[in-house]
Amino acid sequence: MQNSIGQPIQRVEGRAKVTGKATYSAEHKVPNLAYAVMVTSTIAKGRVISIDTAVAQRAPGVLAILTAQNAPKYPKKQKSRPTDRDVQYLQDNQVRYANQPVAVVVAETWEGARQAAQDVVVHYAVERHSVELEPNAAAAYKPEKGGAHNEPTDESRGDIASLATAEVKVDHVYTTQFQVHNPMEPHATIAVWESPDKLTLYDATQGPFSDRERVAELLGLAPDNIRVIDPFLGGGFGSKGPTWSHVVLAAMAAQRVNRPVKLVVERPQMFGPVGFRSHTRQTVAAGANKDGTLVALRHDTVAQTSSFDEFLESAGMAARMLYTSPANASRHRLVRTDIGTPSFTRAPGWAAGTNVLEVAIDEMAYALKMDPLEFRLKNYAEQDPEMQRPWSSKSLRECYRLGAERFGWSRRQWEPRSMREGNSLVGWGMASSAYPVHRTAAAARARVHPDGSILVESGTQDLGTGTYTVMTQVAADAIGVPASQVTFRLGDTQEAEAPVAAGSQTATSVGSAVNAAGSALREKLAQLAISDSSSPLHGAALQDVVLRGGALQVRGAESRTESLATLFARHGQSSLEAEAGAKPGSEQDQYSMYTFGAQFAEVRVDAALGQMRVSRMVGVFGAGRILNPRTARSQFMGGMVWGIGFALYENAVMDPRLGRFVNNNLAEYHIPVNADVPALEALWVDEKDTHVNPLGVKGIGEIGITGAAAAINNAVFHATGKRIRDYPITLDQVL
Repeated sequence: MQNSIGQPIQRVEGRAKVTGKATYSAEHKVPNLAYAVMVTSTIAKGRVISIDTAVAQRAPGVLAILTAQNAPKYPKKQKSRPTDRDVQYLQDNQVRYANQPVAVVVAETWEGARQAAQDVVVHYAVERHSVELEPNAAAAYKPEKGGAHNEPTDESRGDIASLATAEVKVDHVYTTQFQVHNPMEPHATIAVWESPDKLTLYDATQGPFSDRERVAELLGLAPDNIRVIDPFLGGGFGSKGPTWSHVVLAAMAAQRVNRPVKLVVERPQMFGPVGFRSHTRQTVAAGANKDGTLVALRHDTVAQTSSFDEFLESAGMAARMLYTSPANASRHRLVRTDIGTPSFTRAPGWAAGTNVLEVAIDEMAYALKMDPLEFRLKNYAEQDPEMQRPWSSKSLRECYRLGAERFGWSRRQWEPRSMREGNSLVGWGMASSAYPVHRTAAAARARVHPDGSILVESGTQDLGTGTYTVMTQVAADAIGVPASQVTFRLGDTQEAEAPVAAGSQTATSVGSAVNAAGSALREKLAQLAISDSSSPLHGAALQDVVLRGGALQVRGAESRTESLATLFARHGQSSLEAEAGAKPGSEQDQYSMYTFGAQFAEVRVDAALGQMRVSRMVGVFGAGRILNPRTARSQFMGGMVWGIGFALYENAVMDPRLGRFVNNNLAEYHIPVNADVPALEALWVDEKDTHVNPLGVKGIGEIGITGAAAAINNAVFHATGKRIRDYPITLDQVL
């Protein structure tokens, strides 16, 4: 039988999605459902003095209006105090940022709730706000904890003062923009109180179990008394990882009206209350000998956070490990401003960091009059220079070679503005990609029925990445059956516990658990037969027992066969189940584990108008074992498209006078559409890594965005001769 892993099988959930049978969080049919709409603040800082709800209360069908004056307060006894972030859940009258929820209207219909929400009049005591980084930069401080994975905020090795005496130096300031996730499916929650202390949430979440834990703590419930259900998620990109205010507010509203309540976050409300990528100012300084050898590299980051919470965009991580340099330093600082709290956004820290670092590396290459690829190879890190450990595997050199070959890099002319085609200035740029391999403890459950059908469960999530499909393939190979015999189920806290689907860790974490559960089921099933003296398989070797359809047989002796129905009936059982967990081992402390890649981009810039187009891209990645080429290619390409958006389009524009994002819709928040996306070629290097996990897989959901915008930026420089250090690149910068 051919293995399922490595085969480009189609998405197993694809038909359900394109036919509308996939049920997303806001689409679950719940009897007696009421509808909630949030009222959000129109100011960026101040206090709510009063809320006039008289007109809204008289509107037909209005059931309740929750404000800080009448909303339930958090129970005093908790494992930990509510975080600063949680005070925005109608717990006081303070307004900390524009778009903060200040009231929730519940009505019989969504239309009625929305109209009543517009009739709510909020009176504020307005205070002076500040939403920009630069005016507050002098107050930057060292945060208490690191970024998405609590990395050290500051790090230094070697003599960083050698920068001053380096033969060739570059030292520049770069900025990256606010970016909003904008998944196609908005954030949404349906809250159903089954009894006074039992709650069901149909919630658009990347982490059903982490969602359950946080809601339980805030509402004073036992976690086992909360069930979170979300079998389909319409994108998240990190925004649906945390438990945001609307989830708790939906539960509060349902409790108040004593019936199920649906709360859908409207698109403009997704600009603030549910996170975004922080605006950063990054300073990169590099020094090298004239032969191109790096002697020192420094990367400092200042990022915005909110006035009441702390999130760090840890942009300096890549500079610590991507290139060999005797001296290396990085530090991170935060500036408190009157904005919502930034949050995890596809490749948090690494996207913003690599897309700056790789421009600085390109600048260094040009200062040395070297080819940018040659300079990177000159300073290639054969082991992790930060941790002084070997890589579990690293194919970056091969990624460079293959990418340059497919792109045609050898035909590139070094001088900027030297390549033209008609009215277009043509530029070629490249950059390195890197993202750490993350893995967390996870569990899975596998059950086989008398007809041979197999159900495998784990309470993880599929953001659209292909988790349903690749877990089906992993389970099939572990059990030794075709993928068509397996059904994988996820998105429910009644399933085996799994971590949040974030950090590109689902394949590594949940995949390891599914592999373990499948192997355990296969062994348990075989053991049941070979230890049964009434079975034709009695006494056979464990490894020779195979499952074929609804029957077990001995490999090479097809006459020794027994149906599962017969075997199970004899043992008085209707199915057989195995559960197993998997967690990281000691190898995570012995090896540095990363996915690497090389990205090449061609841009065409109209010489008269400055209009920029990415005309082609090639990305090559070393990402461990590829479970499914079809879904892998989709993920790589998706990251590259995000890189195009990062470089040229995406920018959540903050109005400093109003203190709010002004392009808070998909018409004005520009993302690449089909016409903006060129021919993308995503390739990978076959990589065998026995250290990362039993399957040898690495995460691929985020690697594609790292370095992608830098490759485009470097191509714009090559085309125009103008070095752009502020994202996104706009017409006025190149004209």
